Amino acid sequence: MRETLELKVEPRSKLGKGAAYQTRKSGLIPGIVYGGTGEPQPVQVDERTLIKLHSTGAFLQTLVMLELAGQKTRVIPRAVQLDPVTDRPVHIDFLRLTPGGKISLDIPVHFRGQENSPGIKRGGVLNIVRHEVALLCPVDNIPEYIEGDLSELDIGDSLHIDAFTLPEGVKTVIRERNFTVATIAPPTTFIEETPVAAAAVEGAEGAVPVEGEEGAAAPAAGAAAAPAAGAAAPAAAGKAPAAPAEKGKGPGKK
Repeated sequence: MRETLELKVEPRSKLGKGAAYQTRKSGLIPGIVYGGTGEPQPVQVDERTLIKLHSTGAFLQTLVMLELAGQKTRVIPRAVQLDPVTDRPVHIDFLRLTPGGKISLDIPVHFRGQENSPGIKRGGVLNIVRHEVALLCPVDNIPEYIEGDLSELDIGDSLHIDAFTLPEGVKTVIRERNFTVATIAPPTTFIEETPVAAAAVEGAEGAVPVEGEEGAAAPAAGAAAAPAAGAAAPAAAGKAPAAPAEKGKGPGKK
């Protein structure tokens, strides 16, 4: 059973946008208490107190004992409306909890047995699929959290909701399937190191051909130029003796 927070509120007599604006201007946040057999009751809450409670992140799952005009009513916050610009609370709704009733809440999930889990011992990582589970709870038996056992899970195993022991009268909102709450994933080092190593190999292989191609390009050009020049020189030299031979042949004939 989770603890109950005590909170003092004041009755709010004036309604409407103008009255709500004046209430916020005076450092109070307008709100409403509804549900159960009573009529809706307009209230106002201290702004600083509400901001502090809402900043915890678990205020909407917290049981609250409201003290209003000397009377106490057990409620649970159901909605906190925030200003879209300043992100400060502008209105709050409280739901009365009547004895014997039920309420749907998101209950946190805790785990035990990590030190005995074969998968975690081998370097596996706990992958939490659901940090909270929606449960239908009796208002007199709302659990603070539910706990799952990881001591038998190996790498690749999953922990489903049917492995959790729920308090008496508590049921899951989702009943159509045995959904997964957590898994033991393979070590992340295997996933991270492989791409890095592959990238290093690709970089090393890519660097060698580039340098080889650039280095080979110059010699290839030089080699091609040298034979061409050499071939041209002998050809020219071969043609040079032919001219004198023709000149010598001419006078002999004459």
